Amino acid sequence: MYQINFNHPIHIYFIGIGGISMSGLAEILLTENFRISGSDRAPSELTQTLEERGATVYYGQREENLTSDIDLVVYTSAIKSDNPEMIAANRLNIPLLTRAQLLGQMMRNYKVPIAISGTHGKTTTTSMISQILLENHDDPTLSIGGIYKPIGGNIRVGSSEHFVTEACEYTNSFLSLFPKIGIILNIEEDHLDFFTDIQDIRNSFHKFALLLPSDGTLIINGDIDHYEEITAGLSCRVITYGSSSAFDYSPSEITYDASGYPSFHLMRKDGKKESFSLQVPGEHNVYNAIAAIALADILGIPSEISAGALLAFGGTDRRFEYKGKVNGFTIIDDYAHHPTEIAATLTAAKNYPHKTTWCVFQPHTYTRTKAFLKDFAKSLALADEVILADIYAAREKDTLGISSQTLQADIEQLGHRCYYFASFEEIQDFILKNCTKDDLLITMGAGDIVKIGENLLQK
Repeated sequence: MYQINFNHPIHIYFIGIGGISMSGLAEILLTENFRISGSDRAPSELTQTLEERGATVYYGQREENLTSDIDLVVYTSAIKSDNPEMIAANRLNIPLLTRAQLLGQMMRNYKVPIAISGTHGKTTTTSMISQILLENHDDPTLSIGGIYKPIGGNIRVGSSEHFVTEACEYTNSFLSLFPKIGIILNIEEDHLDFFTDIQDIRNSFHKFALLLPSDGTLIINGDIDHYEEITAGLSCRVITYGSSSAFDYSPSEITYDASGYPSFHLMRKDGKKESFSLQVPGEHNVYNAIAAIALADILGIPSEISAGALLAFGGTDRRFEYKGKVNGFTIIDDYAHHPTEIAATLTAAKNYPHKTTWCVFQPHTYTRTKAFLKDFAKSLALADEVILADIYAAREKDTLGISSQTLQADIEQLGHRCYYFASFEEIQDFILKNCTKDDLLITMGAGDIVKIGENLLQK
């Protein structure tokens, strides 16, 4: 495998440089005096930021974008061998690294690399940890899978020993990382276009845990089914958190304020009890916060710093994000695209002040929709009213005979009303006619469903 020498910056080309993770890595390398170029399908705020900081970005992926002065090409799992720029890289004999391999090499430049993994909650927990480190003036380097407003994006380049990043299991990319501290938030079925089943996924998380060195630490959610199988054979320290007082950290007396934000007592195994309050909704965020607190304890950060940081934490883009009001109803946007995430968001919404909950859901990929069809129906039925948009295909093609109308039928079989519209314009018109004062409208999904709320706010 090609190895980067950070003392000798080179010219690196990113295929798909506009992605949230790829753009972040490119931005870090720009600060390290690397020459950066790359391509993407269309301009975005992320690519424009890179261009302002000195990167060369091509729009459209073509063989002629690659030149002989490029020393390394970085690509993601979405890029296939028939991609014209991959063909050009191979023809020019330019070395190749995956995004994860590059991230792993970058982690080795830091004394305390920290990787946050799990099927759900990575971006929120990484952002909570970032908030704590920033409040403690630790000057960390951060790589977050979403836009985190306090740093004005998804990347922050610091000068301390701390490097914090999300660790994604898709295509086993997190197995290319080199963390000293790892967090496993949860393990559930997802990405079944790559993994065989839940056992295959669990095996990958076990391999991720085995990456930790003997002087490292794994923080793991003890509520994961048979979590001991994931920690078996580890030489590092293991810290557990979860719903049981048998774990090292657990919550008690969870309450919600008028805005639906939780407060809780944190119980440590040594008997110490402390109070924490959050400004993000939902019980799931209580557990995300506990994982962040456990990490802060490892790093020696005082509890009062963690408590203040978590109280100040206002979430990240597309995670129960308040967008505004139209005709007296509130618009929230959320990235949830897995049944467990949907259930967590809609359960959190019950504590948010409102009259009727409307959920506008855009399924994400055909494989995920088919694999979890019944679970999607049950989770979405937690909303008072459900509206479906067409499936967002992402990297896939429609070869499975599945559609949003299939999901609509399953929701209706549960005795729950569900609407389907083929275009965003029809959805927007329906909302304006049917949502009333004090209703709560949640646009939900990992595609471009956020545009509905943004369009409504412009009317």
